[in-house]
Amino acid sequence: MTALSGAAAAYDDALVAGDAAGAVALVQGLVAEGADPLAVLVEVIGACQRAVGDRWECGRWTVGQEHAATAVAISATGVVARLADHVPVTKGRVVVACAQREWHTLSAMIVSTAMRLLGWDTVTLGAGTAPARLAHCLDNARVDVTAISCTVLGALPAARRLIEVSTAAGIPTLVGGAAFGADARRALALGATAWASDVYSAEALLDSLAGTVPKAVVPAGRRVAEQSAIELRHHGLVEAVKGRWSATATHTASDVGDRDRFSTACDGVLRQALHSVGATLLTGDVRSIPVTAAWVDRVLTARGAKTRQTAELGGLLADALHEFPAARDLVVRHWAEDLVLNGGCAQ
Repeated sequence: MTALSGAAAAYDDALVAGDAAGAVALVQGLVAEGADPLAVLVEVIGACQRAVGDRWECGRWTVGQEHAATAVAISATGVVARLADHVPVTKGRVVVACAQREWHTLSAMIVSTAMRLLGWDTVTLGAGTAPARLAHCLDNARVDVTAISCTVLGALPAARRLIEVSTAAGIPTLVGGAAFGADARRALALGATAWASDVYSAEALLDSLAGTVPKAVVPAGRRVAEQSAIELRHHGLVEAVKGRWSATATHTASDVGDRDRFSTACDGVLRQALHSVGATLLTGDVRSIPVTAAWVDRVLTARGAKTRQTAELGGLLADALHEFPAARDLVVRHWAEDLVLNGGCAQ
């Protein structure tokens, strides 16, 4: 329990109700009463947003409900961001970007707002930042650090390209987000200068990143070549697996809405499964694959599928990747190692 636990519970109630006005009023009241704005950002808005994702994962919320709650969170974060705009700039400048394929902008918004609260000048480039756009920004402004937010595995190749652009200009990179996992391994494999697990650790790291850095080494070799080829053939590979997988061929929910939601979830987990293979090829971190398989199982079993269908997906994925021996071997060896046969989510 923290001093803001009660406020977080009330804020979560507003998210569940889709009450943007109530969430905004609550955050305004907290900062007006003297609560630390950074703590409100991290321990109320950020913490409750993680619960939003959990509710979708466990089938308790639809994608629409998740998006509505995120819109509420963006409005609430805006309250803190407007307060942060009045904080004097006492440090350097941070550019905050999301890699291409990364459309979850709330995390980057929270990071940018937090850095402003701490006295950094910030430039937020937003979702799906192209390397050329980042290069233009770095060429036309004095920048001390590039911060890159990445929550989905499919955006890691694009995050690598942003890292290359920044370090080519001698500017250090600080990366974070769920796609980088629980430690610095993936970040360092992609050439990032540093990895932060959360806003508080980012605060501690930023001051130490001043100065120029060498250009990140571009990954090469057979595995990286396979990753690039798989990325180019992503849609075709997904469709090939989808046409053979029992989960997409035989689900018989009586309600049309339930069938549509299950189909949408299957499309999402198929793409994420393939992205986990690409992320492993690119970073060497095999944990991406079993962690993704366990996530797939939670998503599917919460919607009425069987764990055997998650295991089946691994076999079909390996078959579809027969032209890519390194990728196929990774799936065969690692897909099922963390699967628990009873699956399910806590209610």
